Amino acid sequence: MSVLMGKKVKIFSLTSNQELAAEIADSVGIPLSSCDVLHFADGEINVQINETVRGHNVFVIQPTSAPVNDHLMELLIMCDALKRASARTINLVIPYYGYSRQDRKARSRQPISAKLVADLLQTAGADRIICMDIHAAQIQGFFDIPVDNFLGLPILSNYIMDKHLTDVVVVSPDHGGVVRARELAKVLDTTIAIIDKRRPEPNKMEVMNIIGNVEGKTCVMIDDMVDTAGTITAGAQALIDAGAKEVYAVATHGVLSGPAIERIQNSVLKEMIITNTIKLEESKKCEKIKVLSVGQLLGHGILRILSDEPLSGLFTYSYDKSKRELL
Repeated sequence: MSVLMGKKVKIFSLTSNQELAAEIADSVGIPLSSCDVLHFADGEINVQINETVRGHNVFVIQPTSAPVNDHLMELLIMCDALKRASARTINLVIPYYGYSRQDRKARSRQPISAKLVADLLQTAGADRIICMDIHAAQIQGFFDIPVDNFLGLPILSNYIMDKHLTDVVVVSPDHGGVVRARELAKVLDTTIAIIDKRRPEPNKMEVMNIIGNVEGKTCVMIDDMVDTAGTITAGAQALIDAGAKEVYAVATHGVLSGPAIERIQNSVLKEMIITNTIKLEESKKCEKIKVLSVGQLLGHGILRILSDEPLSGLFTYSYDKSKRELL
């Protein structure tokens, strides 16, 4: 049994990203607790918790990445098991929140799946949600329990600053990402540009125009996630065609579905920087992709939650060029 700040604490990992879970547990300073995820012959999921959780503050690490439905069901079933085993609090660490792109009715007769998932998690017994760069800020309002949305930007910007790039301009791949681009531009002390695009159908985009000056510049494109990499790679090509010197891309979540790896490898991108909120399988690793860890950040967040300290200090940052680290 681990006791932190006078509280009994246990951290569990389900199957989605056990490497990240191990990093988080190491940062917190306690070992991962034992549980097994089992499958019946017909595909039904069962979770067996191998040690007592009665009266414990439990943290469950599980990004709901592909296969999204399996990982989501593991999380729901784990919540139910913990609730029935008398856990004191159930805190779900979901670095990547699946279904977050379905956050509103864009057309008639469409679901709001992000709200449905929020309802499921709360009904299953969750007391707190911890996530990173959730796709739409309003999803926090879908919950009636605390939601802590950690930012990947400090980690990503630190890496970019360490590269000592010159003549940098930050580029938003669409109008919706302008706020995110401005935040990075503040840290880099530079200007922004915007790619004006249209999306004829999901996972496809066409570049219409580039707003801002990118000629002779080193462009840093920023987005919250990269799925099929169509937007990022097409945008990078458009920037080069507009006279950009070179193009980097940063994103918190590397979903990397379908042709993403091939597109990135064959693109004009100098480097694609992502975090390990989603496990990067061996088959998806390539020389252009750099993965940064969020384990320490999430571990520090857990410690602050346990000590009843504010988390706001983890959401703000400044860059000390002499120390080359985020404060």
